[in-house]
Formats: sequence, C-alpha cells, structure tokens
Amino acid sequence: MISIVEKAAILHEALPYIRRFQKRTFVVKYGGHAMVDDALKESFARDVCLLRYVGIQVVVVHGGGPQINRTLERMGIAQSFSAGLRVTDEETMDVVEMVLGGGVNQDIVGLICKHGGRAVGLSGKDDHFMVARRLERVSTRDETGAAAWVDLGRVGDVERVDPTILHQLLASGFMPVIAPIAVDDAGLALNVNADTAAASIARALGAAKLMLMTDVEGVKDREGGLLSSLDAARAERLIEDEVIVGGMIPKVRCALDAVSGGVEKVHVIDGRVRHALLLEIFTDSGLGTEIVAS
Repeated sequence: MISIVEKAAILHEALPYIRRFQKRTFVVKYGGHAMVDDALKESFARDVCLLRYVGIQVVVVHGGGPQINRTLERMGIAQSFSAGLRVTDEETMDVVEMVLGGGVNQDIVGLICKHGGRAVGLSGKDDHFMVARRLERVSTRDETGAAAWVDLGRVGDVERVDPTILHQLLASGFMPVIAPIAVDDAGLALNVNADTAAASIARALGAAKLMLMTDVEGVKDREGGLLSSLDAARAERLIEDEVIVGGMIPKVRCALDAVSGGVEKVHVIDGRVRHALLLEIFTDSGLGTEIVAS
C-alpha cells in the first residue's frame, strides 16, 4: 500500500514536467490491446483527460485493425494484406470508413467525454485537412519467393496536412480524435496507416511529443533489453544491423520521420500497461523508448 508521503513524492516528481509541457501539443497514436480491453480503454480516456486538465493540448489518432477485421468477417468479405498494408478494394473501403470514422471514433469520443474531456471526432475528409496520394502498387514476394507487385486499392500515403481545423479545435478547448482516413486531390477517401497519419499530423502541428502506443515494451537491443533512449543515427544503425526487425521497423521509421520534421521526441510505449502515457511523460525513469534527432 502506497503511503501518503510516497503519493506526495510522485506529485512532486511530475511537477517539472507539467510546468515544461503546459500549452504544448502532444499527438497520441492510440492502438493495439489498449483499444480492445475495457479497463485499458477507461484508463486511456482518463489519462488523456488528465493531460488536458494540466494544460497539455492533446490530439488522438487511432487505429482499428481488429475491429475492421471482425466486421469484414461478419460480412463475409475476404481480407488480404501486402507489405503490412491492408489491400483495400471499394467494398473494403466502405467498411473501413464505417468502422474507423463511425463506430471506433465515436466510442473514443464518448469515453473521453464521459471522463470530463471535450472531444470532437473527425477524419482527414473533414475540411480535407489530410491529403494523401494513392499507393497503387507495392513490391512484395509471392509464395515462391519471387518478386511481385500488388495493387493495394484505396490505400494512401500522406502528402500534406493543413492543421488549421486542429488549431481551431485545440484553441477552443477540444481534443481532436482522428480516424486515419485521408483524401486524394480529387476528394476520394483513402485508407492510411495510423502511425504514418499520426507522424504527419505531429509534424504539421509542431508537436512536442508523438506517443506511439504499441503491444510491446518498446525498442529492444540484440539481447532483448529495453532501450530507454535512441537518437536517429543509432536507430538507423540498429535497423541496418537487423537488431530492429519486423513490425518495429515501420514504427521506428515513422518516429524518425517525425523527429526529422521538427517533433521534439517520439515515445514508443506499451499500451498494455495501465497509465502508460502518464508514466512515460511524468516520471524520471519513464516506461518505453524515446527517440530523438541525432
């Protein structure tokens, strides 16, 4: 049982961080197990409300892959992936918009409002603030190992973000909750990777921090030990040396893109831990891996 004195010490430890980040902007990419476990969902909503109460401006960008998978399965629509991206035909795109822009987005908004926050749900289609170009084909390998090209359909790569609408919402005390759906120059909706969308939005806002919530502790060294801090040069070496592998590569690449664009720090944290955001931001030891420019 934690004592009253220990509780006071925790508050004192948080004080300099609260002072430092008042009126700064944090972009939080919300995904993984934290989006499907009821206790973690409540914990996340309370945590982002607390950040807002202490003067930090919060923007939430969410994923929703498992929810899309379940809906497609219920509707009998076949699913396929290539190079880690969902192949998104017209029928699948309708489901993506319905699930991400509708159900998932509004669930998050409702939870934040339940805990006293003021949240507004939107996607890149709103005010066309997030514009992407279509990734028509990606290079991959077939079942024989031979090189092959795959048409991804309605999948996009973010080209530009106009943060005007986000600045207006933040200035009015609202927390934008963003579904990773962009538009192309013709106004056609495109499915965008949530990490990529979050990094692009963080760059456009000049965010102090980009928080990437994952289902792992953070970035690890060759022996499996957690790396509490990485600069861009070392992160590149770890990728080249195949220490950083698999699904962690695109997350680290996303982080490197963010810090090269002016985001001060990117944090890769374990969303399976309750209050992971607060532990990483307001404690000296932190929780996951912070990535900074070289």
